[in-house]
Parts: sequence; C-alpha cells; structure tokens
Amino acid sequence: MNRPIRKIGDPVLRRKAKKVEKITKETQRLIDDMVETMRAADGIGLAAPQVGVSQRIAVVEIEADENVPGSGKLYVLINPEIVARSEEEQVGVEGCLSIPGWQGEVARPARITVRALDRNGQRYRLEAEGLLARVILHEIDHLDGILFLDRLTAPDRIWRVEPKPARSAA
Repeated sequence: MNRPIRKIGDPVLRRKAKKVEKITKETQRLIDDMVETMRAADGIGLAAPQVGVSQRIAVVEIEADENVPGSGKLYVLINPEIVARSEEEQVGVEGCLSIPGWQGEVARPARITVRALDRNGQRYRLEAEGLLARVILHEIDHLDGILFLDRLTAPDRIWRVEPKPARSAA
C-alpha cells in the first residue's frame, strides 16, 4: 500500500525513532508499504518516520548502474548502526521526499560500514561507498530526527527544483 509521505514540519520527522524489538507481520507489511511508497515517489531511500511510523527501519534502492557500487539491489535496514566511516568526505547534492522542491549540497563520509538486521531479522554488515553510502547515511539521519537541511555545507548551498510527479503504484 502506498502511504502518504510526511512533509517538513511534521513532528514525527524530528523525533528519534524507536528500536524495533521484534519483527512481526506488521513490520513486514510496513517494509512492503515503504518500498511501494518509495518507488511510487521515484525515490531511492525512505525511512519509516517519513510515512509516520517512529521505528528504526529504512529501505534503500538505487537503480542498477555499473558505475555505482551496490546499485540494483533493495536494502532493508532494521536498527541500522554505523560501525565505521571514512575520514575522507564527499560533497554531493541531496534532496528528500519529505522536502519536495529543494536540493542542497551535503558533505558525508565517502565510505561507511553499517550493521543492521534484514527483513527476516538476520544481522548483516554492509560496506558502502559513494551514492549508496550517502543514501544510507541520509536515511539513518531520518531515524535520528535529522534532515538534510541540518547538514548543508553552507546555508546558500540549497536551491529550488521542480519536484518530480509521483508515479502511480502499479
């Protein structure tokens, strides 16, 4: 089910999300709904608070591209934790489904290692770099009540863009 995406100003976006204690049928339904919502909005990542659920769950899916390591795969991250990050940073453009019509420059670590549970409750580690690392960090920020606007390289490094029309869910 495609869920409404909460927009900036909604208090759920500024709350630290709660740890998932048990993966239930409702958790599975939420994950499926998040994936459908993300795809319908033409996004590449979505955190549970963005659909009004204050739980530490995020989904990430970057379109397959041979130049982007880790692309072409759907990642489900439950209770994700960053266990390592490179000192080297990359500055890149970010936008957010909860802040439509705006993009800005954000500096983030170039490489990270994240530990999380998959949708079946299996613990895994993922080493990510480039765009995949950026998207995972962006979604984990959502789980901590942080928006990309809080991480802009400078206040003047934000600009208005035409929001993409959402695709209808098939």
